Amino acid sequence: FLRWTEMASLTVRAAGVVVPLTQRIGKSQVRPALVQFRRSSARTMATAKQVISTDKAPAALGPYSQAIKAGNTVYVSGQIGLVPGTKNFASDDVEGQTEQVLKNMGAILEAAGGSYSNVVKTTILLADMDDFAKVNGIYGKYFVEQPPARATFAVKGLPLGAKVEIEAVAVL
Repeated sequence: FLRWTEMASLTVRAAGVVVPLTQRIGKSQVRPALVQFRRSSARTMATAKQVISTDKAPAALGPYSQAIKAGNTVYVSGQIGLVPGTKNFASDDVEGQTEQVLKNMGAILEAAGGSYSNVVKTTILLADMDDFAKVNGIYGKYFVEQPPARATFAVKGLPLGAKVEIEAVAVL
């Protein structure tokens, strides 16, 4: 444990800003400043979060948003190949579902003020890893130049029996 006098120079870096954890109130007196920091950071975060929603992509299947914009970053929730306004898949095959997934993602990115070129990271979930090459071929048509970082996983199951799900992070 540190004495308050030893904590006079403690700081924390948050969102690129160095914030003191203590304040000097006299020659040798120090008091905690963390309470003030918590209040201001909570207020800043609350105003920076924006829900992104469009009827050009399927509505969320649960208690989550199609996307969240925080500052200049957009977090697109995992999309499956549903036709907007329905609970029907665009196709029974992985190629048709992948195409619809990427159309849905494009509509959400557009609603946020972005496009595929703004995407910096995607995560692909496959019901069957044997579909990797098929999904990759379609995915490559949407991310031609400077493709985003990506991870691909095979999973035991996807919502509504989907064959593919893709989520994305974009920077505007």
